[in-house]
Amino acid sequence: MAKSVDRAVGIDIGGTGMKAGIVDLVDGQLVSERVRIPTPEGAKPKDVLATVEQLLDKLGSDADELPLGICFPTIVKNGRTLSAANVSKKWIGFEADRFFEEGLGRPIHFVNDADAAGLAELRFGGAKDQPGLTILTTLGTGIGSAFLFDDALVPNTELGHLQWNGDSIERYAAPTARERENLSWEEWAGRLQEFYDHVEFLFSPDLILVGGGVSKNPEKFMPMLKTRAEMRIATHANNAGIIGAASLSL
Repeated sequence: MAKSVDRAVGIDIGGTGMKAGIVDLVDGQLVSERVRIPTPEGAKPKDVLATVEQLLDKLGSDADELPLGICFPTIVKNGRTLSAANVSKKWIGFEADRFFEEGLGRPIHFVNDADAAGLAELRFGGAKDQPGLTILTTLGTGIGSAFLFDDALVPNTELGHLQWNGDSIERYAAPTARERENLSWEEWAGRLQEFYDHVEFLFSPDLILVGGGVSKNPEKFMPMLKTRAEMRIATHANNAGIIGAASLSL
C-alpha cells in the first residue's frame, strides 16, 4: 500500500447511491474496499452530509487524516452548487463546499461528478495522453458528461440536459428511462444512438468514453451503437468518480 501522503479519500454522491474509497494517487487505483450507501430519499443537504459521515465511518480510521475529495451531480462553480436535476432543489445556489467543510470539520475538494470521472480518465485512464477532444459520458441516474481537450478538463458541461422534445435528453435516454419504461436493451440502445448522434453532430469528438453504472454491462448495448469517433468503456467504469474526486488533492 502506498504511503499516506500518496493517498486520498474520494466520495461520489449520485442520485441513487453514494460511494467512497481510499485511492492510491500514484496509479489511480482503489486501495480500500469500495463502500456504498443508497442516497437518502430527496437528497437534502443535511441528509447527504449524514450519509457522507457514515461512508467515512465505514472506511475506518485510515481515512481520518487523508485529503478528501467529494463529487456531486450538479453544476459546481466556486464551491457553490447551481443545479439540481436528481437531488433536492435546496442545492440550487447552495454554498456546498463550505457546508461540507463545516459539517465534517476538515478541508475538502469539491467538484461535479462527471468532471471527477473525467479527471480519473485524464490522469489514470482512457483519456491520458489522448490528443484532441475526448467526451466522457456517464450513464447512470441521468447522463453526465466531461469534455477533455488536450490533457485539460473543460468543466461543467451538461450534455444530459440538451433539449430533446421539450425536455432534457436524459429523461429519454438515461438508463433510468430504460427501467422506468421497461424498454428492451435494443430499444434503449436506439435512444442512446440518437443521443450520441446529436453529440457528434454538435462537437465532433475524437474519442467517446462510456462510464457510469451501466458500463458494467457493455455487451448488452455497446455493440448496437455506431459512432464516427472511436467509442470504448471508460477505464475506471463506475469507480471513476471516486478516483477523480480523490485526485483533486494532487
